[in-house]
Amino acid sequence: MHEKGLFMWSKCAKPGALALVGMLSGAVVEGPLVAVAAEAAMPANATPALKRLTADQFRNAIEDIFGPTIRIGGRLDSDVRKDGLLAVGSSTISVTATGLERYDTISHAIATQVVDEKNRETLFGCKPVNVTAPDEHCAREFLSQVGRLLYRRSLTKEELDTRVQLAGEAAQTLSNFYSGVAMSLAGMLSSPNMLFRQLETEPDPAKSGKYRLTGYSKASQLSFFLWNSAPDPALLSAAGKGELHTDKGLKQQLGRMLNSPRLEQGVRAFFVDMLQFDAFDTLSKDATLYPKFTAKVPAAAQEQTLRTIVDLLLTQEGDYRDLFTTPVTYLNRSLGALYGVPIVSDLPNGAPDVLQRHVYADGDARAGILMHASFLALHSHPGRSSPTLRGKAVREVFLCQKVPDPPGNVDFTVVQDVSNPLYNTARERLGAHATEPMCKGCHKIVDPIGLAMENFDAAAGYRTSEKNQRIDASGELDGVKYRDAVGLNKAVHDNPAATACAANRLISYATGAPVPRNSEAAKSILEAFSKNAFQWRPLLSAIVTSQLLFQAPVQPQAQQAQAADTSTRKDISGESK
Repeated sequence: MHEKGLFMWSKCAKPGALALVGMLSGAVVEGPLVAVAAEAAMPANATPALKRLTADQFRNAIEDIFGPTIRIGGRLDSDVRKDGLLAVGSSTISVTATGLERYDTISHAIATQVVDEKNRETLFGCKPVNVTAPDEHCAREFLSQVGRLLYRRSLTKEELDTRVQLAGEAAQTLSNFYSGVAMSLAGMLSSPNMLFRQLETEPDPAKSGKYRLTGYSKASQLSFFLWNSAPDPALLSAAGKGELHTDKGLKQQLGRMLNSPRLEQGVRAFFVDMLQFDAFDTLSKDATLYPKFTAKVPAAAQEQTLRTIVDLLLTQEGDYRDLFTTPVTYLNRSLGALYGVPIVSDLPNGAPDVLQRHVYADGDARAGILMHASFLALHSHPGRSSPTLRGKAVREVFLCQKVPDPPGNVDFTVVQDVSNPLYNTARERLGAHATEPMCKGCHKIVDPIGLAMENFDAAAGYRTSEKNQRIDASGELDGVKYRDAVGLNKAVHDNPAATACAANRLISYATGAPVPRNSEAAKSILEAFSKNAFQWRPLLSAIVTSQLLFQAPVQPQAQQAQAADTSTRKDISGESK
């Protein structure tokens, strides 16, 4: 087994086997096929007991378990954003009937690849005695190992027996051992045990009448928080041995995970969520007005920001606040052309348009992640910039301050009419629009922020004038006045709401629930963030050691007896769940 790819499979289905796939995989019922999170029964801010894997988590888990050669085709169910995060929305969504069909199709495609001849040697630790017949011993060995990784816990004896029996029946019918294993594996891949993270509880021996998460549930919480993927064998082993219930065992695994290369994947996932990069799926720009915003720019823009973040927070172990002012970033030719920065590559002709480290001069308005295309283009209209959208995004995304939506009867004609000779710039158009009483309040708190970004058009292209009139980029943020984007970056950097927002967003991301108002635990985590010079690894560590990540969900009375029974049940490895 290896860190990126712990297994693999084969193209062995015979003609007419597709119908058999559905029949056999559907014969095993391990839980509700369309599972729904029980949010309605949970108090506000309670830890959710059930979370659907996001599309990225599903893909990451497959790659980490079976390796990067396994292709995942098809479209997964859409994720839902709630309280600013997809991670919170995952606690309130189910798998639709149509989505289940898609997962089933995708699962069979994955299973077919895993048992393919080119992958068997890598992913199977055993060989059948006869490839044209069932082999219970080899099937049991493979399915127990891969099942532990997919379900993020050891399979019970009943679960494994059922899976082995299914593989044997399919192998008998198809006259192929690997085809039979693929049928059984596909059912596991589309099982609720795979698609949902269920926080299971057990009586807490240290607190009479209280419950705690099982070791395996703690492992899942840790892994999806820090790595955005399923637990690896080492973490599952620690969970099975009960080590995650001890301070020493938890700190040992936490230290290992914070220093793993996989931490970058987890950090990227958080910022993709926080920065709302899923909106790039529907982003469009007027190609006539912005010819430099080519089809390559959206992906490059996201990578520019993520690489800047990873470099500062993980590689340099820098101060989170410096993301808003750092002159260091990563550009390629496409982005350089967009920003007006000449990028000279030392790569040979024909080489990929890779991103290279670039350092802006002191006082350059293009420094800091707020001036990246990933923010500026995302929070603009297809054909024009929007100080209002940009200012609103700064408040909501980076300062966690909710800005009310505009009333339904607002007239935006003045703002939208860029050809009006009376109003040459966005500042003038917004000034005329904000005279309406119903608009003045909101525009007052967002426009002075967004106007500081007006040196960048809707595609993030750098400019100094609009309609031959020099752009006034001055503004104000919470009483701090500035002349341009450089001043805005410094104002956000110094605003205490920026670090509080980052910490609270990360707590919500970790727990899948909004941070309770006036939470003492959240205050303690923010204090630790400050004491550690706003470094990211210590913030991650503070959230884990605060135990917020491991809070047991509220347990209905009807489930308590079942939980007590579950706590004493042994899985097939002999370990307590």
